[in-house]
Amino acid sequence: MSKYIRAKITENTPVNKDHTLLGCESYRLVLSPDDIPQRSLPGQFYMIGTDSSYDPLLKRPFSIFRETSSAEGGELQFLYRIKGKGTKLLKEMRKGETVNVLGPLGNGYPMPDKNLTPVLIAGGIGIASLFPLAEKLSGNIHFLYGARTKNELLMLNELKGLVKKELIISTDDGSEGEKGTVVDVLNRFLTLNPQLSTLNLLYSCGPSPMLEAVSKFAAEKGIKCYISMEESMACGVGACLGCTVKTKKGYKRVCKEGPVFPSEEIVWT
Repeated sequence: MSKYIRAKITENTPVNKDHTLLGCESYRLVLSPDDIPQRSLPGQFYMIGTDSSYDPLLKRPFSIFRETSSAEGGELQFLYRIKGKGTKLLKEMRKGETVNVLGPLGNGYPMPDKNLTPVLIAGGIGIASLFPLAEKLSGNIHFLYGARTKNELLMLNELKGLVKKELIISTDDGSEGEKGTVVDVLNRFLTLNPQLSTLNLLYSCGPSPMLEAVSKFAAEKGIKCYISMEESMACGVGACLGCTVKTKKGYKRVCKEGPVFPSEEIVWT
């Protein structure tokens, strides 16, 4: 059950190699909440707001990256990229300051059958959503992680220590890992690993164009695929209808029916 809680900031630091580059500035936010209402599921998110300003007024959604608990309390970790007023304001907050938090919210990733070794496909900041799924599956997964350039890749050392199968890094410009999009890499990966021709499960999170490409690839190959949608949200609980996406079963709310959907349900326009 989700609930409103207050949380103290214990860390708010840059996480990429050059966090000063325009469009690449990313941070890790670590919170110590007064109370954690329940353990979150991989793919769920929290709405986070600050006390210091009414501009912007609304909270912003952030995928839960890591969650820990102990006898002394718990800890929530998030990754975020600077995009607008809300994230610019958040990056200025310091250790010891407090934020308002609502969560956990939304539906997470369905767990695979025990005999499956799925492929996880992340793009850019989408790593925040898929990392806890990789942890939940004890690293027994193949992981493809791509971005436009190397400065948009996050938590590579953590990934390398976690993934027990294949980890393939790629960038559109070839500045890190293989050159090409994650769909290019996925095609090559399956070509070079014919034993995975019967692969029947993908999980993906990243920019909308990437999710569309992954969804179409999965449909062409007959592979089951779950995607986590990234949409702007106002309330996070389904009341405002501000984050709807078109599906084959009508419009659905990303915050309530999602953010994770079977890829074949989404109508791409």
